[in-house]
Amino acid sequence: MRKRFPYILAACSALALVGCGSDDDDSSENPVVETPASISLDFVGRYSAGQFDESAAEIPAYDAASQRLFVVNAEKGMVDVLDMADPETPSLIDTLDGNSVLSGGEVNSVAVYEGVVAIAIEADEKTENGAVALFKADDLSLIASVGVGAQPDMLTFTPDGSYVLAANEGEPSDDYQIDPEGSIAVIDVTDMANPSVATAGFSSFNSDAATLRDQGVRIYGPMATVAQDLEPEYIAVSGDSMTAWAVLQENNAIARIDVRSATVENIVALGYKDHSLESNDFGSGNAMDVSDEGPVEIKTWPGVRGLYLPDAMASYDVDGMTYLITANEGDARAWGEDTDAYWEGDASKGFVEEFRVKHLVHADGFDRRANDDLPPQLRELAAGALLNPTTFSYCGAAAGDAGDCREDEVLGRLNITWTQGYRTNMDGSPVLFDADGNESADGDRLMYDNLYSYGARSFSIWDEEGQLIWDSGDAIEQYLAGSDCMLGADRNIPCADYFNSAHDEGDEKDSRSDAKGPEPEGVAIGQIGEKTFAFISLERMGGVMVYDVTDPEMPEFMDYLNTREDWDTEDTESVLDTAGDLGPEGLVFIPAQDSPTDDALLVVGNEVSGTTTVYKIEQTFAE
Repeated sequence: MRKRFPYILAACSALALVGCGSDDDDSSENPVVETPASISLDFVGRYSAGQFDESAAEIPAYDAASQRLFVVNAEKGMVDVLDMADPETPSLIDTLDGNSVLSGGEVNSVAVYEGVVAIAIEADEKTENGAVALFKADDLSLIASVGVGAQPDMLTFTPDGSYVLAANEGEPSDDYQIDPEGSIAVIDVTDMANPSVATAGFSSFNSDAATLRDQGVRIYGPMATVAQDLEPEYIAVSGDSMTAWAVLQENNAIARIDVRSATVENIVALGYKDHSLESNDFGSGNAMDVSDEGPVEIKTWPGVRGLYLPDAMASYDVDGMTYLITANEGDARAWGEDTDAYWEGDASKGFVEEFRVKHLVHADGFDRRANDDLPPQLRELAAGALLNPTTFSYCGAAAGDAGDCREDEVLGRLNITWTQGYRTNMDGSPVLFDADGNESADGDRLMYDNLYSYGARSFSIWDEEGQLIWDSGDAIEQYLAGSDCMLGADRNIPCADYFNSAHDEGDEKDSRSDAKGPEPEGVAIGQIGEKTFAFISLERMGGVMVYDVTDPEMPEFMDYLNTREDWDTEDTESVLDTAGDLGPEGLVFIPAQDSPTDDALLVVGNEVSGTTTVYKIEQTFAE
């Protein structure tokens, strides 16, 4: 029998912390909020930084007392401080500059808690240690700063305000010559003027590389230890502030962290989505459109597996249990793309794992792509690759012949990782075949039993042990391709006309189907009355999906709003003033009691259009 969850909830999101953790617990300051039957989004206003495709608006955070928005502007490497007193016309007040703390540093992320603003500052050389700084929200004066690990990115306060946690991503240098260790900075801010730092690192897992790989954790960087290979991306925290979880995006895993001891307790592989399933366990299917050429065709693909590879993550509590929501964007390792020596065959100068199916299984082998887009590490494995003729017989694969599978309108255009899916021996080395598909000691071909694509084109709910509770399956793509979906603030443009469009070009229908589709990227959680809602931003197609996630096993779709207005101009930058909002990334929920208008609001940072957009959350109540 399906377990039902009582609607007694405590919600808290890494992106929407100020909406659920910044108020006093005194009931007189937290009036009872009526529970809506459903909600939808309505455009209110926006602030434009006037910069196109420069990541001029990424992560927003809100301070209720000062009615200020703090928005990461990566183009400046600073935080834009916006006056939100009138949400219809947010205006720039000032900026916070990380240079005052770390010379040459750039701000990657921001979080707010009860009048204090925390910013994560990346060093001028990203492989060097960064910093986290604390400022007063009202006068922007510096309170304190501390040094942390390499490339601090997403950061969040714990719900009780005692700690700031920062994901030290530790990406390698572009030529892969330097690869810092990833880690989580646990900053004790109980004495705000004198914060102290402990580091939850991964070095204790270095001897467990083989075990982690067997469990499905992607440990695959060249010559990297486990600690070097793991790259924390996003953090979520339990409602009691005791436990945190960090997404390890490229590794397709989640780490569980004990906050007070600053210890990584466990690493859990997230697995994959089986795109052969017409019906999954969650009320939808696992179909997808895999080609940017030909008609839109959302269908199942036996042998194709989608790696979740989530970006943003948020948490909420239900009946004493924590649940994690992930936006399954997908991300490939791609270092050395601009290094000529790498493409000329020097494997020490980079690592690129992305490859199209049509190039992977071409009958002439890999060398036809030499000095073009052939990763030298792939060439070291073999001279070419084949598709399992049993698994891929549906598209014409036979022994030694990929058939129609590699055609552009079938699987040929799909971007996959070459690092997994091929048949291996017990020691992990590849089983080799000859060009006719016969296993042979003298063979020089890999045999791909499965193809692994990037991202699951969905959002998922996991329990606190990292076990999958629910996944939206193909619901997002199906909705975007359907007749009920409309674009623009006035909802008057058919979504189907621009299905899986790029976020930085006009009239590019279906251009992202061969990659990661609509790319769910950001997630924020908001509680209204006794219900909890998830807001999911779609980076490429754009817009925000809204779901009621009160019952983690039975989320319910509420709304989709995409306030991009220009879809036909080829050069979108030329119409930036009227294009609307492109490339949504970070979101923050503002509850009615903290809002300048007494309405619950959602704020979205749009990195391509450089706009920060305010939406009102319209509520419908049962009669």
